[in-house]
Amino acid sequence: MRTYGELFRSPEFTPLFATSAFQVAATTVSGLALSTLVYAATGSPLLAALSMFGQSLVQMIGAVTLLSAADRIPPRAATAGLALASAAGTAALAVPGLPGWAGVAVVVALGLVASVGGGVRYGLLSEILPADGYLIGRSVLNMTTGTMQICGFAAGAGLLAVLSPRGTLLAGAALHLTAALVARLRLARRPPRAAGRPSVAQTWRANGLLLSSPSRRRVYLAMWVPNGLIVGCESLFVPYTPRNAGLLLAFAALGMLAGDTVMGRFATPSWRSRLGPRPYLLLAVPYLLFALDPGLPLALAAVTIASAGFSGTLLLQERLLSLTPETMRGQALGLQSSGMLTMQGVSAALAGTIAQHTSPGTAMAVLAAVSVAVTLSLAPGLRPVRAAPPVPEPPAPQQASR
Repeated sequence: MRTYGELFRSPEFTPLFATSAFQVAATTVSGLALSTLVYAATGSPLLAALSMFGQSLVQMIGAVTLLSAADRIPPRAATAGLALASAAGTAALAVPGLPGWAGVAVVVALGLVASVGGGVRYGLLSEILPADGYLIGRSVLNMTTGTMQICGFAAGAGLLAVLSPRGTLLAGAALHLTAALVARLRLARRPPRAAGRPSVAQTWRANGLLLSSPSRRRVYLAMWVPNGLIVGCESLFVPYTPRNAGLLLAFAALGMLAGDTVMGRFATPSWRSRLGPRPYLLLAVPYLLFALDPGLPLALAAVTIASAGFSGTLLLQERLLSLTPETMRGQALGLQSSGMLTMQGVSAALAGTIAQHTSPGTAMAVLAAVSVAVTLSLAPGLRPVRAAPPVPEPPAPQQASR
Protein backbone atom coordinates (compact mmCIF):
# COMPACT_ATOMS: atom_id res chain seq x y z
CA MET A 1 0.00 0.00 0.00
CA ARG A 2 1.74 3.14 -1.27
CA THR A 3 -0.96 5.70 -2.17
CA TYR A 4 -3.45 7.77 -0.21
CA GLY A 5 -6.26 6.52 -2.47
CA GLU A 6 -5.57 2.93 -1.46
CA LEU A 7 -5.39 4.01 2.16
CA PHE A 8 -8.76 5.77 2.26
CA ARG A 9 -10.41 2.90 0.39
CA SER A 10 -9.55 0.63 3.31
CA PRO A 11 -12.68 -0.06 5.37
CA GLU A 12 -12.87 1.94 8.62
CA PHE A 13 -9.78 4.06 8.03
CA THR A 14 -11.85 7.17 7.31
CA PRO A 15 -13.84 7.09 10.59
CA LEU A 16 -10.65 6.36 12.55
CA PHE A 17 -9.02 9.27 10.74
CA ALA A 18 -11.94 11.57 11.62
CA THR A 19 -12.00 10.44 15.25
CA SER A 20 -8.29 11.13 15.61
CA ALA A 21 -8.64 14.55 13.94
CA PHE A 22 -11.40 15.69 16.29
CA GLN A 23 -9.50 14.51 19.37
CA VAL A 24 -6.27 16.24 18.35
CA ALA A 25 -8.17 19.46 17.65
CA ALA A 26 -9.88 19.18 21.03
CA THR A 27 -6.61 18.64 22.89
CA THR A 28 -4.90 21.50 21.03
CA VAL A 29 -7.63 24.05 21.65
CA SER A 30 -8.10 23.13 25.30
CA GLY A 31 -4.34 22.95 25.99
CA LEU A 32 -3.73 26.46 24.68
CA ALA A 33 -6.74 27.76 26.63
CA LEU A 34 -5.63 26.17 29.89
CA SER A 35 -2.02 27.36 29.49
CA THR A 36 -3.21 30.93 28.80
CA LEU A 37 -5.56 30.82 31.78
CA VAL A 38 -2.84 29.60 34.14
CA TYR A 39 -0.14 32.00 32.88
CA ALA A 40 -2.49 34.99 33.19
CA ALA A 41 -3.31 34.00 36.78
CA THR A 42 0.21 33.11 37.96
CA GLY A 43 2.80 34.61 35.58
CA SER A 44 4.81 31.40 36.03
CA PRO A 45 6.54 29.81 32.99
CA LEU A 46 6.70 26.50 34.90
CA LEU A 47 2.97 26.36 35.62
CA ALA A 48 2.12 27.52 32.09
CA ALA A 49 4.25 24.73 30.61
CA LEU A 50 2.79 22.12 32.95
CA SER A 51 -0.78 23.23 32.22
CA MET A 52 -0.26 22.63 28.48
CA PHE A 53 1.62 19.31 28.76
CA GLY A 54 1.09 18.31 32.38
CA GLN A 55 -1.34 15.51 31.52
CA SER A 56 1.65 13.74 30.00
CA LEU A 57 3.34 13.46 33.39
CA VAL A 58 0.84 10.82 34.50
CA GLN A 59 0.95 8.86 31.25
CA MET A 60 3.45 6.35 32.63
CA ILE A 61 1.21 5.68 35.63
CA GLY A 62 -1.45 4.52 33.21
CA ALA A 63 1.12 2.65 31.14
CA VAL A 64 2.13 0.46 34.09
CA THR A 65 -1.37 -0.10 35.46
CA LEU A 66 -4.07 0.21 32.78
CA LEU A 67 -2.40 -0.45 29.43
CA SER A 68 -3.44 -4.10 29.13
CA ALA A 69 -6.94 -2.72 28.44
CA ALA A 70 -5.74 -1.55 25.01
CA ASP A 71 -5.84 -5.15 23.72
CA ARG A 72 -8.59 -6.55 25.99
CA ILE A 73 -11.54 -4.17 25.42
CA PRO A 74 -13.46 -4.06 22.10
CA PRO A 75 -11.81 -1.23 20.11
CA ARG A 76 -15.02 0.62 19.19
CA ALA A 77 -16.30 0.72 22.77
CA ALA A 78 -12.89 1.77 24.07
CA THR A 79 -12.45 4.55 21.48
CA ALA A 80 -15.90 6.05 22.08
CA GLY A 81 -15.74 5.68 25.85
CA LEU A 82 -12.32 7.31 26.19
CA ALA A 83 -13.42 10.25 24.02
CA LEU A 84 -16.49 10.72 26.24
CA ALA A 85 -14.30 10.72 29.35
CA SER A 86 -12.03 13.35 27.77
CA ALA A 87 -15.06 15.52 26.95
CA ALA A 88 -16.29 15.35 30.54
CA GLY A 89 -12.85 16.16 31.99
CA THR A 90 -12.23 19.10 29.67
CA ALA A 91 -15.65 20.54 30.48
CA ALA A 92 -14.91 20.19 34.19
CA LEU A 93 -11.75 22.34 33.81
CA ALA A 94 -13.97 25.18 32.55
CA VAL A 95 -16.04 25.36 35.75
CA PRO A 96 -15.58 28.83 37.32
CA GLY A 97 -13.97 28.77 40.73
CA LEU A 98 -12.75 25.19 40.37
CA PRO A 99 -10.43 24.52 43.34
CA GLY A 100 -6.79 23.99 42.49
CA TRP A 101 -6.76 20.45 43.89
CA ALA A 102 -9.79 19.56 41.77
CA GLY A 103 -8.12 20.93 38.64
CA VAL A 104 -5.04 18.82 39.32
CA ALA A 105 -7.23 15.73 39.83
CA VAL A 106 -8.95 16.33 36.48
CA VAL A 107 -5.61 16.74 34.68
CA VAL A 108 -4.40 13.47 36.24
CA ALA A 109 -7.59 11.68 35.16
CA LEU A 110 -7.24 13.00 31.60
CA GLY A 111 -3.66 11.77 31.51
CA LEU A 112 -4.73 8.28 32.58
CA VAL A 113 -7.39 8.24 29.85
CA ALA A 114 -4.83 9.30 27.25
CA SER A 115 -2.40 6.57 28.34
CA VAL A 116 -4.86 3.92 27.15
CA GLY A 117 -6.18 5.87 24.17
CA GLY A 118 -2.96 5.74 22.17
CA GLY A 119 -2.73 1.97 22.43
CA VAL A 120 -6.38 1.53 21.45
CA ARG A 121 -6.11 3.84 18.43
CA TYR A 122 -2.86 2.54 16.99
CA GLY A 123 -3.65 -1.08 17.77
CA LEU A 124 -6.90 -0.67 15.83
CA LEU A 125 -4.95 0.92 12.98
CA SER A 126 -2.77 -2.19 12.75
CA GLU A 127 -5.96 -4.28 12.41
CA ILE A 128 -7.61 -2.08 9.81
CA LEU A 129 -4.57 -1.90 7.50
CA PRO A 130 -2.33 -4.63 6.08
CA ALA A 131 1.25 -4.81 7.34
CA ASP A 132 2.67 -2.87 4.39
CA GLY A 133 0.12 -0.08 4.91
CA TYR A 134 0.81 0.69 8.57
CA LEU A 135 3.56 3.26 7.99
CA ILE A 136 1.60 5.33 5.47
CA GLY A 137 -1.50 5.05 7.67
CA ARG A 138 0.38 6.17 10.75
CA SER A 139 2.02 8.98 8.77
CA VAL A 140 -1.42 10.21 7.69
CA LEU A 141 -2.62 10.19 11.29
CA ASN A 142 0.52 12.12 12.23
CA MET A 143 -0.16 14.52 9.36
CA THR A 144 -3.66 14.89 10.73
CA THR A 145 -2.10 15.79 14.06
CA GLY A 146 -0.02 18.48 12.37
CA THR A 147 -2.96 19.85 10.38
CA MET A 148 -5.31 19.84 13.35
CA GLN A 149 -2.69 21.51 15.51
CA ILE A 150 -2.28 24.26 12.92
CA CYS A 151 -6.04 24.69 12.74
CA GLY A 152 -6.48 24.16 16.45
CA PHE A 153 -3.91 26.72 17.56
CA ALA A 154 -5.28 29.24 15.04
CA ALA A 155 -8.85 28.52 16.10
CA GLY A 156 -7.85 28.50 19.75
CA ALA A 157 -6.27 31.94 19.44
CA GLY A 158 -9.45 33.21 17.78
CA LEU A 159 -11.69 31.61 20.39
CA LEU A 160 -9.60 33.08 23.20
CA ALA A 161 -10.13 36.53 21.70
CA VAL A 162 -13.85 36.08 21.06
CA LEU A 163 -14.87 33.97 24.04
CA SER A 164 -12.56 33.39 27.00
CA PRO A 165 -10.21 30.61 28.17
CA ARG A 166 -13.15 28.87 29.83
CA GLY A 167 -15.33 29.19 26.75
CA THR A 168 -12.50 27.77 24.66
CA LEU A 169 -12.25 24.79 27.02
CA LEU A 170 -15.94 24.09 26.44
CA ALA A 171 -15.30 24.18 22.68
CA GLY A 172 -12.59 21.55 23.21
CA ALA A 173 -15.03 19.40 25.16
CA ALA A 174 -17.52 19.61 22.27
CA LEU A 175 -14.83 18.38 19.85
CA HIS A 176 -14.11 15.38 22.11
CA LEU A 177 -17.84 14.60 22.17
CA THR A 178 -17.94 14.72 18.35
CA ALA A 179 -15.08 12.21 18.22
CA ALA A 180 -17.02 9.86 20.50
CA LEU A 181 -20.07 10.01 18.24
CA VAL A 182 -18.05 9.31 15.08
CA ALA A 183 -16.38 6.31 16.73
CA ARG A 184 -19.65 4.87 18.00
CA LEU A 185 -21.57 5.31 14.75
CA ARG A 186 -18.92 4.63 12.08
CA LEU A 187 -16.44 2.09 13.45
CA ALA A 188 -17.30 -1.58 13.11
CA ARG A 189 -17.73 -3.78 16.13
CA ARG A 190 -14.62 -5.92 16.65
CA PRO A 191 -13.60 -8.39 19.34
CA PRO A 192 -10.64 -7.64 21.62
CA ARG A 193 -7.22 -8.62 20.23
CA ALA A 194 -6.28 -10.57 23.37
CA ALA A 195 -8.21 -12.81 25.73
CA GLY A 196 -8.68 -12.21 29.44
CA ARG A 197 -9.57 -9.25 31.58
CA PRO A 198 -7.35 -6.17 31.75
CA SER A 199 -5.45 -5.97 35.01
CA VAL A 200 -2.38 -4.46 36.58
CA ALA A 201 -0.71 -7.89 36.61
CA GLN A 202 -1.34 -8.39 32.88
CA THR A 203 0.00 -4.90 32.17
CA TRP A 204 3.18 -5.53 34.15
CA ARG A 205 3.73 -8.95 32.58
CA ALA A 206 3.40 -7.71 29.00
CA ASN A 207 5.48 -4.58 29.63
CA GLY A 208 8.23 -6.75 31.09
CA LEU A 209 8.24 -8.92 27.98
CA LEU A 210 8.27 -5.90 25.68
CA LEU A 211 11.23 -4.35 27.51
CA SER A 212 13.17 -7.59 27.94
CA SER A 213 15.22 -7.16 24.76
CA PRO A 214 18.07 -4.59 24.63
CA SER A 215 17.24 -3.78 21.00
CA ARG A 216 13.62 -2.99 21.86
CA ARG A 217 14.68 -0.93 24.85
CA ARG A 218 16.88 1.19 22.59
CA VAL A 219 13.99 1.69 20.18
CA TYR A 220 11.73 2.79 23.03
CA LEU A 221 14.34 5.17 24.47
CA ALA A 222 14.93 6.68 21.04
CA MET A 223 11.20 7.30 20.62
CA TRP A 224 10.79 8.70 24.12
CA VAL A 225 13.73 10.95 24.99
CA PRO A 226 14.98 13.06 22.05
CA ASN A 227 11.58 14.26 20.83
CA GLY A 228 10.26 14.59 24.39
CA LEU A 229 13.00 17.12 25.10
CA ILE A 230 12.02 19.13 22.03
CA VAL A 231 8.38 19.17 23.09
CA GLY A 232 9.75 20.63 26.33
CA CYS A 233 11.13 23.44 24.18
CA GLU A 234 7.68 23.95 22.63
CA SER A 235 6.13 24.21 26.08
CA LEU A 236 8.04 27.48 26.55
CA PHE A 237 6.58 29.24 23.50
CA VAL A 238 4.03 31.10 25.65
CA PRO A 239 6.68 32.52 28.05
CA TYR A 240 9.08 33.16 25.14
CA THR A 241 6.60 35.30 23.19
CA PRO A 242 3.12 35.40 24.74
CA ARG A 243 1.55 37.26 21.80
CA ASN A 244 3.00 34.95 19.14
CA ALA A 245 2.98 31.56 20.89
CA GLY A 246 0.08 30.29 18.80
CA LEU A 247 1.96 31.24 15.62
CA LEU A 248 5.10 29.38 16.73
CA LEU A 249 3.06 26.31 17.60
CA ALA A 250 1.26 26.43 14.26
CA PHE A 251 4.55 26.63 12.31
CA ALA A 252 5.94 23.74 14.37
CA ALA A 253 2.90 21.69 13.42
CA LEU A 254 3.41 22.69 9.77
CA GLY A 255 6.99 21.36 9.87
CA MET A 256 5.82 18.08 11.41
CA LEU A 257 3.18 17.77 8.68
CA ALA A 258 5.81 18.24 5.96
CA GLY A 259 8.19 15.69 7.50
CA ASP A 260 5.52 13.03 7.89
CA THR A 261 4.31 13.59 4.33
CA VAL A 262 7.76 13.00 2.89
CA MET A 263 8.53 10.03 5.13
CA GLY A 264 5.20 8.26 4.81
CA ARG A 265 4.44 8.82 1.12
CA PHE A 266 7.75 9.24 -0.71
CA ALA A 267 10.52 7.55 1.33
CA THR A 268 11.37 4.09 0.00
CA PRO A 269 12.19 1.24 2.42
CA SER A 270 15.90 1.35 1.47
CA TRP A 271 16.04 5.10 2.03
CA ARG A 272 14.28 4.78 5.38
CA SER A 273 16.76 2.11 6.51
CA ARG A 274 19.71 4.38 5.68
CA LEU A 275 18.33 7.39 7.54
CA GLY A 276 18.64 5.85 10.99
CA PRO A 277 18.52 8.46 13.77
CA ARG A 278 19.38 11.43 11.53
CA PRO A 279 15.85 12.95 11.63
CA TYR A 280 16.22 13.34 15.40
CA LEU A 281 19.34 15.44 14.88
CA LEU A 282 17.35 17.66 12.52
CA LEU A 283 14.71 17.86 15.25
CA ALA A 284 17.07 19.31 17.86
CA VAL A 285 19.84 21.32 16.16
CA PRO A 286 17.72 24.35 15.05
CA TYR A 287 16.60 24.94 18.64
CA LEU A 288 20.19 25.74 19.58
CA LEU A 289 19.56 29.14 17.92
CA PHE A 290 17.25 30.08 20.77
CA ALA A 291 20.32 30.65 22.95
CA LEU A 292 20.64 33.90 20.94
CA ASP A 293 16.98 34.91 21.54
CA PRO A 294 16.18 35.18 17.80
CA GLY A 295 13.45 37.43 16.49
CA LEU A 296 10.12 36.07 15.31
CA PRO A 297 11.04 35.37 11.62
CA LEU A 298 14.15 33.33 12.51
CA ALA A 299 12.32 31.58 15.35
CA LEU A 300 9.52 30.56 12.99
CA ALA A 301 12.02 29.19 10.46
CA ALA A 302 13.89 27.25 13.17
CA VAL A 303 10.83 25.54 14.65
CA THR A 304 9.44 24.68 11.20
CA ILE A 305 12.66 23.02 10.03
CA ALA A 306 13.18 21.26 13.35
CA SER A 307 9.68 19.80 13.53
CA ALA A 308 10.21 17.89 10.28
CA GLY A 309 12.50 15.69 12.38
CA PHE A 310 9.53 14.25 14.30
CA SER A 311 9.10 11.97 11.27
CA GLY A 312 11.96 9.86 12.64
CA THR A 313 9.46 8.29 15.03
CA LEU A 314 7.69 6.64 12.08
CA LEU A 315 10.84 4.67 11.27
CA LEU A 316 11.15 3.41 14.82
CA GLN A 317 7.46 2.51 15.09
CA GLU A 318 7.83 0.39 11.97
CA ARG A 319 10.78 -1.34 13.58
CA LEU A 320 8.88 -1.90 16.82
CA LEU A 321 5.94 -3.50 15.01
CA SER A 322 8.24 -5.97 13.29
CA LEU A 323 9.33 -7.19 16.74
CA THR A 324 5.86 -7.47 18.31
CA PRO A 325 3.18 -10.20 17.97
CA GLU A 326 -0.26 -9.08 16.82
CA THR A 327 -1.98 -9.75 20.15
CA MET A 328 0.37 -7.32 21.93
CA ARG A 329 0.49 -4.53 19.37
CA GLY A 330 -1.98 -2.33 21.19
CA GLN A 331 0.03 -2.50 24.39
CA ALA A 332 3.37 -2.12 22.57
CA LEU A 333 2.20 0.99 20.74
CA GLY A 334 0.45 2.28 23.85
CA LEU A 335 3.66 1.90 25.85
CA GLN A 336 5.50 3.85 23.15
CA SER A 337 2.86 6.59 23.16
CA SER A 338 2.59 6.79 26.95
CA GLY A 339 6.34 6.80 27.46
CA MET A 340 6.77 9.51 24.85
CA LEU A 341 4.05 11.68 26.37
CA THR A 342 5.44 11.10 29.86
CA MET A 343 8.83 12.30 28.68
CA GLN A 344 7.15 15.32 27.12
CA GLY A 345 5.61 16.16 30.48
CA VAL A 346 8.91 15.65 32.30
CA SER A 347 10.64 17.83 29.72
CA ALA A 348 8.00 20.54 30.08
CA ALA A 349 8.64 20.58 33.84
CA LEU A 350 12.40 20.61 33.28
CA ALA A 351 12.14 23.37 30.68
CA GLY A 352 9.98 25.50 32.95
CA THR A 353 12.37 25.02 35.88
CA ILE A 354 15.41 26.04 33.81
CA ALA A 355 13.51 29.02 32.39
CA GLN A 356 12.61 30.17 35.90
CA HIS A 357 16.32 30.54 36.69
CA THR A 358 17.59 31.68 33.27
CA SER A 359 15.32 32.58 30.34
CA PRO A 360 12.97 30.68 28.01
CA GLY A 361 15.45 30.91 25.11
CA THR A 362 18.32 29.57 27.18
CA ALA A 363 16.20 26.71 28.48
CA MET A 364 15.21 25.70 24.93
CA ALA A 365 18.86 25.67 23.83
CA VAL A 366 19.87 23.54 26.83
CA LEU A 367 17.17 20.93 26.15
CA ALA A 368 18.11 20.86 22.45
CA ALA A 369 21.76 20.19 23.32
CA VAL A 370 20.74 17.30 25.59
CA SER A 371 18.51 15.90 22.82
CA VAL A 372 21.46 15.90 20.38
CA ALA A 373 23.66 14.13 22.94
CA VAL A 374 21.05 11.42 23.61
CA THR A 375 20.50 10.79 19.90
CA LEU A 376 24.23 10.42 19.26
CA SER A 377 24.61 8.02 22.20
CA LEU A 378 21.77 5.77 20.95
CA ALA A 379 22.74 5.93 17.26
CA PRO A 380 25.08 2.87 17.19
CA GLY A 381 22.29 0.59 18.42
CA LEU A 382 19.79 1.91 15.87
CA ARG A 383 21.73 1.07 12.73
CA PRO A 384 20.03 -1.43 10.38
CA VAL A 385 20.42 -4.97 11.71
CA ARG A 386 18.77 -8.32 11.16
CA ALA A 387 15.38 -8.45 12.76
CA ALA A 388 15.47 -9.65 16.35
CA PRO A 389 13.17 -12.50 17.31
CA PRO A 390 9.73 -11.24 18.27
CA VAL A 391 8.82 -10.91 21.90
CA PRO A 392 6.88 -13.97 23.08
CA GLU A 393 3.24 -13.55 23.86
CA PRO A 394 2.32 -13.45 27.55
CA PRO A 395 0.62 -16.57 28.84
CA ALA A 396 -3.16 -16.43 28.90
CA PRO A 397 -4.69 -16.04 32.35
CA GLN A 398 -5.86 -19.29 33.89
CA GLN A 399 -9.60 -19.74 34.07
CA ALA A 400 -11.17 -21.00 37.24
CA SER A 401 -12.66 -24.49 36.85
CA ARG A 402 -16.39 -24.87 37.29
